[in-house]
This record gives sequence, structure tokens and C-alpha cells, in this order.
Amino acid sequence: MNVLIHDLENFDESLISTDKQKDTVIISDNGKIHPCICCFSCWIKTPGKCAIKDGYDNIGLLHSKCERLVIISRCFYGSYSPFVHNVMDRSIPYLLPYFETKNGETHHQCRYDNKPVIKVYFYGEIFDMEKETAKKMVLANGINHHAQKTEVYFYDNSNDIQEIL
Repeated sequence: MNVLIHDLENFDESLISTDKQKDTVIISDNGKIHPCICCFSCWIKTPGKCAIKDGYDNIGLLHSKCERLVIISRCFYGSYSPFVHNVMDRSIPYLLPYFETKNGETHHQCRYDNKPVIKVYFYGEIFDMEKETAKKMVLANGINHHAQKTEVYFYDNSNDIQEIL
């Protein structure tokens, strides 16, 4: 299964091949996502599942099943757009509250054995400094999500991204 998280306003799902559509969960902004409230219920009370019931409470579980996580986001100061950032925050149930050291850094242990490929496509007017920040952030996300591979791409226009899907 593939998971596609995007902040595109006019996303044309028909651009994804029919075969991939069947096997792709698309997460887009329906205007109802709530921010993570750091209640830690996803670790303590309802392990692996977010306690906020707004339609985005299964993101950790989706991450546990995906082979490929694709993120399309406008670049905001070297980071994800507010919507995509919120979705990533809400994916914390994918991880355990326990820590481990990787590459001399402290990261959460993984709740699941899944090791997805993560591809991130940023769009917009992006300065070189923002690109460097975004690359480091996505690499850190890849380590946190125990990705087998992490790739980052930059585009001036969101339409260019839709053409490569």
C-alpha cells in the first residue's frame, strides 16, 4: 500500500494510474484535522491509535502498512506546510515512547517492523537555504520513521509534481 499526503488545492487523482489508485490512500485537507494535543494517549491509553476522532486518527496505522510514503507539500521556511506538518505530528502513534540511539542521535523506537520508502516533493519559490533545511528535516523524518530510503525533490510549481505521479 502507498500513502500520499498532500496539500494541493486542485489535486487530480486521475493522474495516478488506475492500478496505483487502488493501492493508494490519499490524505488531503478536508478542513477537519485537529492539531496533536500531546496527550500521549497514542502511547499509553490507546497504543498505536490517536485519541482525537477527526478522521485522521488512523495515520500511525496507515504508516505501519505502507510500502511507500509520498508527501507533496509547499515548502514553508524549509519545512512542510501547516497541514502536512500537522499530519506528520499526528503520525506519532507509529512510534513507541521509548528511545534508542542511531547515528549518535536519539530517536524513538519503532512500534512496527515496517520500513517504508519516503519520497517528499516540495514546491514553491524555495531558496537554497530552505532546501538545505528541508533536506535535513526529511532525512531526520526518515530516521524517525525507520525508512529504508528517503528522497527529497524540489519543484517551482505544484503542477510539475502532479505530472510525475
